[in-house]
Amino acid sequence: MKKISAAFDGLKFSEGTLAYALKLAANSKARLSGVFLDPFYYHSYGLYDLVGTQGISRTKLEHRGAKDTAARQQASARFEQACREAGISFSVHHDDDFAMPELLRESIYSDLLIIGNEENLSHHSEAPPTNFLRGFLSDTQCPVLVVPGEYREIEKVILLYDGKPSSVFAIKMFNYMLPWLRDKETEVLSVTDPKDEKELPAADLMKEFIQCHYPRATYTLLKGDAQEEILGYLKASCANALVVLGAYQRSAVSRWFKTSMADVLLKDTRSLLFIAHQK
Repeated sequence: MKKISAAFDGLKFSEGTLAYALKLAANSKARLSGVFLDPFYYHSYGLYDLVGTQGISRTKLEHRGAKDTAARQQASARFEQACREAGISFSVHHDDDFAMPELLRESIYSDLLIIGNEENLSHHSEAPPTNFLRGFLSDTQCPVLVVPGEYREIEKVILLYDGKPSSVFAIKMFNYMLPWLRDKETEVLSVTDPKDEKELPAADLMKEFIQCHYPRATYTLLKGDAQEEILGYLKASCANALVVLGAYQRSAVSRWFKTSMADVLLKDTRSLLFIAHQK
């Protein structure tokens, strides 16, 4: 049995994250852990919301605090009820310390972690990729599936490949974690510099490897700037695609999948992103 974890902000509960988590856990016959990030410093209100005629109002503070507690309890209950109705084995973790180290610790003991693309643990809105998400993706200890706020059925899988070990490693982890997606339309997408290689890097070995796991996969080779070509292709491709991405590390040496590449995909596409990297 695999263990899938799903990260939730109890004050801004994501139904999209819940729907994807239930789907993946059910199809993978996995145990689903709901990780509720409730850091002691995070509230739905700001300091200005507590100001009364005599300065900071204790009554307002208690009222706002009670509302936050109730919202977090309701979110946790929603998760538990959904898991029971789906017949999924589950557990619930409430992490009330600093959110980032707590979530990174959870990733050590998870096979896959699901998180919404807008999670930022703040009462302020922030466009993807949020600072919180970027920090987590840089240091996570397990593959991560970044999902939108609204559930969409996965119709196609796109495996990004640049000839580097990191991109092949991501495909291996994706195949290990979500083998039931082999039946979906699958495409290997690669980009080469017009002045360099004219074909898929290590074509014979890569196609032999892919044949073992995705025998019906197709191959697309683009030429030009990788970032521009991939982004343009994904925008024109299937809207409900899941994209497998090879790395997200501050120290990454891949000429494709540095932090900036994943940031662009998070910002400018609606695709689900499966991100894995080697430490």
